[in-house]
Amino acid sequence: MMKISELKNKKTGIVLSGGGVKAGAHIGVLKALTERKIYPEVVSGVSAGAIVGALYANDVGAEEMLKFFKETPLLKYNFFTLNKPGLFDTDRYREFLEVHFKENNFEALKRALHIVATNLEDGCEAFFNSGKLIEPILASAALPPVFSPVKFNNVLYIDGGVMNNFPIEPLQNKCDFIIGCYTSSMVPVSKKNLNSSLKLTTRTNVLMIHANSAYKLSIPDILFRPNNLDDIGVLDKKGLEKAYNIGYEHANSMLDNYFKS
Repeated sequence: MMKISELKNKKTGIVLSGGGVKAGAHIGVLKALTERKIYPEVVSGVSAGAIVGALYANDVGAEEMLKFFKETPLLKYNFFTLNKPGLFDTDRYREFLEVHFKENNFEALKRALHIVATNLEDGCEAFFNSGKLIEPILASAALPPVFSPVKFNNVLYIDGGVMNNFPIEPLQNKCDFIIGCYTSSMVPVSKKNLNSSLKLTTRTNVLMIHANSAYKLSIPDILFRPNNLDDIGVLDKKGLEKAYNIGYEHANSMLDNYFKS
């Protein structure tokens, strides 16, 4: 065990996985950290974790983050697109991000931020930490085939979790203490839960993203991996508050055991 005060002399970073609505647990974890005056200086995130990470890097509090996710529509019928690959037009979500990121660049944030997306054309991961901000956020969260790819710098990008669902790399050799939060569950499912195209796609994505992350989960100094997120659908907004509470309670329990007063 160590004292929280010891972190004051350490550069602290946090990595936030994808997980869709389950990433509400990230917000609960950040709330618990803030209550203990633990403020990671460097953030790395992917997919929904990139959105949470960007909001945190801009000093948006937990309550405001929850409000953002509750008020931002996911599968809105008039966002449906026939002109782009994907069911919903990712660019239509830009206006919701512009509310919190009036200066569309990394340099305007209060903390260092790294976002990973997948370059759909060359099949490689792409990290972003400078320049335009909203475009990488949208790209990192563009889960195929639900959301359309995002085009910027003349390249098509999709969900970063396809290649890297736990982007800890920017924090290694740069941070003295690394905190991880992983919300992508990987548990067996029954045949009855694979009875639609959406459920099949979701399951396939879960298998894929967990495979590229599992070996890195032992790297953080402390890893939050909340239980009981399995029954929350990736796109089920009704589960947001539940995910938040699970993350908050899980983080409180772990932090009480990890740090001594």
